[in-house]
Amino acid sequence: MTPEPGVYAAHEALVADARARPELWRFLAGLVIVAALYIALNSVIFALIAGLIPAAQTEGFFRGSTAAGTLLLLVSFGFLIVGVAAAARVMQHRSIGHILGPRNLALQQFGRVFLALLILGLVMFALPPYGMGEPLIQNLALPVWLILLPLAACAVLIQTSAEEILFRGYIQQSLAARFQSPLIWMGVPSALFAAGHYAPELAGDNALIVAVWSCVFGLLASDLTARSGTLGPAIALHFFNNLIALVFISLPDSLSGLALYLLPYEMSETDMLRQWLFVDFATMLVCWLTARIALRR
Repeated sequence: MTPEPGVYAAHEALVADARARPELWRFLAGLVIVAALYIALNSVIFALIAGLIPAAQTEGFFRGSTAAGTLLLLVSFGFLIVGVAAAARVMQHRSIGHILGPRNLALQQFGRVFLALLILGLVMFALPPYGMGEPLIQNLALPVWLILLPLAACAVLIQTSAEEILFRGYIQQSLAARFQSPLIWMGVPSALFAAGHYAPELAGDNALIVAVWSCVFGLLASDLTARSGTLGPAIALHFFNNLIALVFISLPDSLSGLALYLLPYEMSETDMLRQWLFVDFATMLVCWLTARIALRR
């Protein structure tokens, strides 16, 4: 992905204040702060919750196989935001507002991109082919799902915003403050994002291709951030993707408790999952192009 000259000018404004303290040791120390706070706060919350539920239900709850468990796991990503806020303030004298970009512009861009993706999703849903090879499994009754939908959407928004604030925000901007090449400040966060999604214990032989998918997604989200000068478009893209994958049609392995339907196969099943992953690659590129068009309006 080689941008035309000047296409990332908005990104320069986004990282301008980070250039005042561009030292790598600050960035790395900040990552330690993020990790320490995230792990510590999650450990406390999960320990408290574990003491309130029967031992026999603990594994399923923390795997996200129930609605309450999935909500907790998604909302717990908010501790990433706490960690990034602390790291940016202590190590770079920056706020979350600086990382997100100009607030009104970020909200405007988020709305435009999400609306465009929503229209795209409705069009794609209406077009053939219909179905996903096997009958879907009803996970939640429609009335229950509708009641939970606002909470589910808020929880997914917290989770996706937290990941974007960390990867396309703190990490990307810190590296861009130190290095001029997009290969570094786009490539490194995307590689780390992919590493975080590498889960051979769940995906089996599909783990590598899932990680590659995540890396490509990270690059596209980095590109949207650099073009727009805010995290709004990347959060909208991530939110739209995860809303479908966690709230509408989910894999049964984990974080499935809020889904209306479940796919009839697991993440580790190579024959079924791989053919849909390649479709997902194409869909991801179409969503990215749609977001770019929305930003040009």
